[in-house]
Amino acid sequence: MDVNPILIPIIFVSSIPIIAIGLPLARAYAARLGRMPMTPTIPLEVAARLERMEQAIDSIAVEVERISEGQRFTTKLLAERTAPLAVPALPDIR
Repeated sequence: MDVNPILIPIIFVSSIPIIAIGLPLARAYAARLGRMPMTPTIPLEVAARLERMEQAIDSIAVEVERISEGQRFTTKLLAERTAPLAVPALPDIR
């Protein structure tokens, strides 16, 4: 593969301005990335709303637990009430 000898100085001369402009741009971009916060910030309105939702979900969970406890108690009472009574054994008449 033959390279035209005139292209070598043209590429060299054109690469100098590209490097001179690109290097400060790359440094500025890297500095900008370094200043950006790593964790995303949540607006105060959203944080307050999430807090209210969390409290509401907690209270719903307590109520559901109360309902399920009542259901278990009712089921236990019904099971005890409908348990078959012990039938006395009949005497053998032989």
